[in-house]
Amino acid sequence: MSEAVTTADIQLIQKILPHRYPFLLVDKVHSINGTTSAVGIKNVTMNEPHFQGHFPGNPIMPGVTIVEAMAQTTAVMVGASLGLTDGNLLVYFMAIDGCKFRRKVVPGDVLEMHVETTRGKPGGKVWRFRGVATVDGEMAAEAEFTAMMDMQA
Repeated sequence: MSEAVTTADIQLIQKILPHRYPFLLVDKVHSINGTTSAVGIKNVTMNEPHFQGHFPGNPIMPGVTIVEAMAQTTAVMVGASLGLTDGNLLVYFMAIDGCKFRRKVVPGDVLEMHVETTRGKPGGKVWRFRGVATVDGEMAAEAEFTAMMDMQA
């Protein structure tokens, strides 16, 4: 029996997610506890393209990209736990609820996405998650979201 995956580096992440620059928004995932919970890491850097216009002279990571980073973390958690490393996993938002932004995220920050599954099971298509994104232990954003897991043949 193979050992459970508890971390995903960028090589494994790219085997699970179809996203690539500039829309790959998670650098590492650790503390993977099956399909139950995980923590994603996003190193926020000035060379990301959205900072050119959001906002010139005062770069702030767009809130929607923070939510997307949380969603990508959940996809890596599920994909790593279920051995879906063939690049055939597509995940689509179905709903985003209770989304709140609490703090600016700026270049130089390390964004931690703490995610947990609130509904979903292996083989199921519709999953629900809760995510909290933090910087230095301070909440930056939170949301609940529903996603469809589409495993391509």
